[in-house]
Amino acid sequence: MKARFGDIELKLTPQGGSSVWRFSLESARLRAFAQAIRDEGGQLIALWGSDDRHLGQGFALHTLYLSSQGLIWAHCPLPADDPAYPDLTGIFLQADRMQRACYDLLGIRAEGAVDTRKWLRHAAWHEKEHPLRKDFSACPPCPSAGTELDAYPFIRVAGDGVHEIPVGPIHAGVIEPGHFRFSVIGDKVLKLEERLGYTHKGIEKRFEGMDLLVGQRLAGRVSGDSHAAYSWAYCMAVEAALGLVVPERALWLRALFLEIERVANHLGDLGTLGNDVALSFGFAQFWRLKEEWLRLAARLFGHRYLFDRIVPGGVAADLSHTAALDAAAARLTDEVRELKAIYDEHAGVQDRFAHTGQVAPAMATRLGLIGLAGRASSQAWDLRVQFPHPPYDQLAVNMAIDRRGDVLARVEVRFAEVFESLRLIQEIVRRLPTGPVHAPLPAPGQVGEGLGCVEGWRGPIVVALRMGADGRLDRVHPHDPSWQNWPALEVGILGNIVPDFPLINKSFNLSYSGHDL
Repeated sequence: MKARFGDIELKLTPQGGSSVWRFSLESARLRAFAQAIRDEGGQLIALWGSDDRHLGQGFALHTLYLSSQGLIWAHCPLPADDPAYPDLTGIFLQADRMQRACYDLLGIRAEGAVDTRKWLRHAAWHEKEHPLRKDFSACPPCPSAGTELDAYPFIRVAGDGVHEIPVGPIHAGVIEPGHFRFSVIGDKVLKLEERLGYTHKGIEKRFEGMDLLVGQRLAGRVSGDSHAAYSWAYCMAVEAALGLVVPERALWLRALFLEIERVANHLGDLGTLGNDVALSFGFAQFWRLKEEWLRLAARLFGHRYLFDRIVPGGVAADLSHTAALDAAAARLTDEVRELKAIYDEHAGVQDRFAHTGQVAPAMATRLGLIGLAGRASSQAWDLRVQFPHPPYDQLAVNMAIDRRGDVLARVEVRFAEVFESLRLIQEIVRRLPTGPVHAPLPAPGQVGEGLGCVEGWRGPIVVALRMGADGRLDRVHPHDPSWQNWPALEVGILGNIVPDFPLINKSFNLSYSGHDL
């Protein structure tokens, strides 16, 4: 297919489904292409790099965009001696941290970038080394204590009465580590700056050399609360690379697992958001419902969080008790509707939720806010709606959207998505086709590449991969929507008071683990 973006006409190659397109582009034309995507209202979804020198090439920069044509995966070859590409942050603000991580891990440089601070290293490897290069030792000597510490240069706010409150990276609760540097006057927040990367686990390096089945287990554990979404995106990429057709029943079961996961996470968040505004009743009731929902998943499919139910070629669990799931979804719909009425009528809850942590639609567009948080700020993107892959192309998903961009809007979108997911679950159960649930993987015979993208409960989950002719993974990049959405938290807190930060943070509920890899 040929498509024109501004003055650039491209021949797009289908990859991984009719809504995913692939093409190669010279790095000198990258900014013009990105600007054309932006001008038509599209967004940058992911940016990553690869070391291709063992293939007789140099390095490569990969970018993925949401556009009117679908998902566009652009590949930019870069030289081996000095891999560089033009900075994209002037077009897409969300590119900043991705570009910095790309340099930390691969040494691929964004020319003209203003912010070149280290993002992921944290002195975990030597200053001039890049762990995703193929010549990097998997077990290098650790830097000597105190010799290469990263003194991260936070941006300071000066003025009479301004002081800083550092929070983290280690927190009093059980949440993962992240550092938040508040600049405040009294309780009012003037600026928040985040420093993440503390949970960097070397997942992308660990993928190298894995076989396809073990790779699925690792992909599904990138961010455990999004296991079904990551597993499906990974399997979609594998199946695209192999040209494998998945049985229809398996695709419907994958959608079922994804919607079950979405409901579970929204129930937990709605309860915790109630708890953050002192409505302990809401916390107790929503977490009771979440626990019952997880127990049902364990009873029907063998695992509370559906781990390893989605596998390359199909699924590893079938549904035999359709009536039980249909009835449970109907009961849960009624109970959530009652709880929503309580939240709606509780003056204290509404007062704390409304106008708190606001990200206006125009700012959300500039930041590239996506997923649930984006839809609460009028960003009308949902892969299940615009670019549905089977079986969503037969399900007519209703997108939940709100314009207010505050905590209340994010709560309202969660409620709407719970109801819609429960409706979809009932429809899937009633329309579930017969047939096999798994297709055997063909024997690999050549280098293959694929990309999978699934609308998880936070937003689009992306997995791009390349496998060798021996069937083992050569390069895998999993991408979480939290990359785009963490910076929005820095904007949403402005003008609010410090005690509102836990509530605002929870209303986004972003992933540390999915971001840090």
